[in-house]
Amino acid sequence: MNQTYGIVGVTAVTLATVLVGALGLRVSRTTSDFYVASRTVAPSLNAFAVSGEYLSAASFLGVAGLVLAQGVDMLWFPIGYTAGFLVLLAFVAAPLRRSGAYTLPDFAEARLQSRAVRRIAGVLVVGIGWLYLLPQLRGAGLTLRLLTGAPGWLGGLVVAAVVTVAVAAGGMRSITFVQAFQYWLKLTALLVPVVFLLLAWRADHTPAPAWDDRPVFHRSTEVRAEGPLTLTVPDPVRVTASGTVDGRAVHGSSLRLDAGRHRIGADTALRFPAGARVPLPGRTAPSSWAKPLSSDREQHGLYATYGLILATFLGTMGLPHVVVRFYTNPDGHAARRTTVSVLALLGAFYLLIPLYGMLGRLYAPDLLLTGDTDAAVLVLPQRLVGGVAGELLGALVAGGACAAFLSTASGLAMSVAGVLAQDVLPALGVRRFRLATLPAIAVPTAAAAAVSDLPVADAVGLAFAVSASSFCPLLVLGIWWRGLTPPGAIAGLLLGGGSALAAVTATIAGGTRSGRLHTLLAWPAVWSVPVGFTAMVLISLATRDRVPPGTAVAMARLHLPEPPPTPRP
Repeated sequence: MNQTYGIVGVTAVTLATVLVGALGLRVSRTTSDFYVASRTVAPSLNAFAVSGEYLSAASFLGVAGLVLAQGVDMLWFPIGYTAGFLVLLAFVAAPLRRSGAYTLPDFAEARLQSRAVRRIAGVLVVGIGWLYLLPQLRGAGLTLRLLTGAPGWLGGLVVAAVVTVAVAAGGMRSITFVQAFQYWLKLTALLVPVVFLLLAWRADHTPAPAWDDRPVFHRSTEVRAEGPLTLTVPDPVRVTASGTVDGRAVHGSSLRLDAGRHRIGADTALRFPAGARVPLPGRTAPSSWAKPLSSDREQHGLYATYGLILATFLGTMGLPHVVVRFYTNPDGHAARRTTVSVLALLGAFYLLIPLYGMLGRLYAPDLLLTGDTDAAVLVLPQRLVGGVAGELLGALVAGGACAAFLSTASGLAMSVAGVLAQDVLPALGVRRFRLATLPAIAVPTAAAAAVSDLPVADAVGLAFAVSASSFCPLLVLGIWWRGLTPPGAIAGLLLGGGSALAAVTATIAGGTRSGRLHTLLAWPAVWSVPVGFTAMVLISLATRDRVPPGTAVAMARLHLPEPPPTPRP
């Protein structure tokens, strides 16, 4: 990718974000402006903003990379991301808006009249927010590294600085306009290039991927290993190599790689001929890319699929940066209209992602060797179109990727800073909110520099699992069951959300790499969601005398429609 075009595209998106955030100072003066835009955001504008912040680096980069690498099983990611809003629409959207809360901890305290529940909910909001920020910052680092060759941590640092300025300057009101603009930018950044990509694919006589075997190099392809690799070559192949192969130094010479395992040294370049099967690192047996449940997911594909479905279907309603946007609607009816619009907007976006995954399987299989499958969307315009047109399309895609992690990181920073400002800093107010923005973004920025090998979409899936195990039981039971008690809520949050958070922390830290234990920890929603619901119900039944005295009033407020607005004289 041409560095100049790419840098210009990313810089333009960044400057637009900072400019709109700075302009928010003109209209964001009160605490309500900063937290919920004074609850005056129209449904259509809010739908654009929700979609803009929800379509993160995992959606823009990660899903296409997973489809490239692991096949159709990964389509459960976009399906789950979208279907989660259907669950939210049916059970949560309108009652949550009627609660009048600013944040999820506000809702927990108002419904259960318990400071202890509020504190635990606050800890989980911060944990989910920080966990979700990790892949956004990693996506920023990946994009900047491809554009400039800069180290990965620098991209995360730049995004952290931009988000801090934008959020602290204008709060929710300005971020709403930024995120609405960024939705349309992200859709354009995928839609326009994919038209040219499909035309180039058609001009190349519409080749199909190797559906039931290892992918092949459709063209002569050079692969450069930044670090040492161990490759499993399925068939003998003759390559041109420069660097170190099997401990032997080679300098642009042709050599034959026999079937089997080969050690490739760091900074080694290998050029494979067209038609050669891709040697996949660390794998010896092929899997059917186009057949569900056949890909190599720790040999527990069905369990992992159910874990992904539960996490994404039920986790959306508890994501703090998504929930806080429903507080900005004028009333519950507007919240429902917003959710219906979001379903349509997300559906339009996710129709494009599988196309990039399929084309990446054809024209960028070398990313499987280097582990940079998240970069498929970024490299495809130059691979297929080429020339100045390919560079310009690549710059557009890079700008869309920048919008993806900026918009989501802004929403997450807003939600985490809101909790920190209310529950950690000593007083509620605009100045405290701005101060809280610094730790809200600084902690995940430091963590992202240390965790660099986790796929973007997988990291987001872990955040969904924690959300589904904690806030899904709290919201569903808190809204629809008057028998929920503070001890029951505490037990469910600690056992469901706490165990899921411990599991994903162990996964990110690399405590286990394979086997049944790794599968249980990497996809905890299968067991942690039932644990959360069961603990809340059983402990609440055992403590019926602890039902808050204001439960009837709280339930009426959640479910009775708001009175129509008084007409102006």
